[in-house]
Amino acid sequence: MKIWTVSNQKGGVGKTTTVVSLAGLLSSWGLRTLVVDLDPHGSLTSYFKMNPDEIELSVYNLFHDTGRKKTNIDPRPYITKTEFDGLSILPASTAIATLDRQVAALGGMGLVVTNALKKVSDDYDYVIIDSPPMLGILMINALAACQHIIIPSLSEHMALKGLERMIHTVHMVFKSRKNKPGFTIVPTMFDKRTKAARESLIRLRQSYPDNIWNSVIPIDTKIRDASNEGIPIPLYDQKSKSAEAYAQLLELLLQENSQTDKKMAVN
Repeated sequence: MKIWTVSNQKGGVGKTTTVVSLAGLLSSWGLRTLVVDLDPHGSLTSYFKMNPDEIELSVYNLFHDTGRKKTNIDPRPYITKTEFDGLSILPASTAIATLDRQVAALGGMGLVVTNALKKVSDDYDYVIIDSPPMLGILMINALAACQHIIIPSLSEHMALKGLERMIHTVHMVFKSRKNKPGFTIVPTMFDKRTKAARESLIRLRQSYPDNIWNSVIPIDTKIRDASNEGIPIPLYDQKSKSAEAYAQLLELLLQENSQTDKKMAVN
């Protein structure tokens, strides 16, 4: 089972769209896929027409029950199947916004998601985690659980500053870890018509030449239409510009993961 985390410490960069699009593609290609919503905003959960204010079993319960019982919890009771074949979700409730305040009382909560996913390693081929935009126990869990990090970033000045903070966080979290996960920066909502976007993309590629994807996710109104319908864009309109771009991105990620597996096998 492969685990990817989609993360950035700046909101509004297309994290949830990226999670949904990649997961929709993976499941449509016959790969058993689980998405995990660790963002208190619950955007991923809402995408699949679930109300974060009304969910009875969610990521919050997983953390709470793990802390209360002082043992690793089987996450299966908290997982829900979506209407799309091969695609399931571990949803978020708005209560997870309170977890950071409860961590001191619960204790030792940095590996809750890691340990929970180990219990379903035979159930899924891929897990994609939607991380919150702030550093805390949820982001720590999202990063600690994954083997690869996908960092969506807008091509604009303020987004570049947020990206710098995210890269710093990645290095800080994995400072003492021997096998550090790789990361791929994905330029999102790129508007080639604007000079600012083109110049920012050039700076992105100059600053992170070894980690940035060589293409972009273009700005596309079809993404909004797909979101309104609760359908991953590759399943809503596979010929749309963004759907084709996400398919190209997924092919690259699968290729990179295959190469990483080969290197680890040799070592």
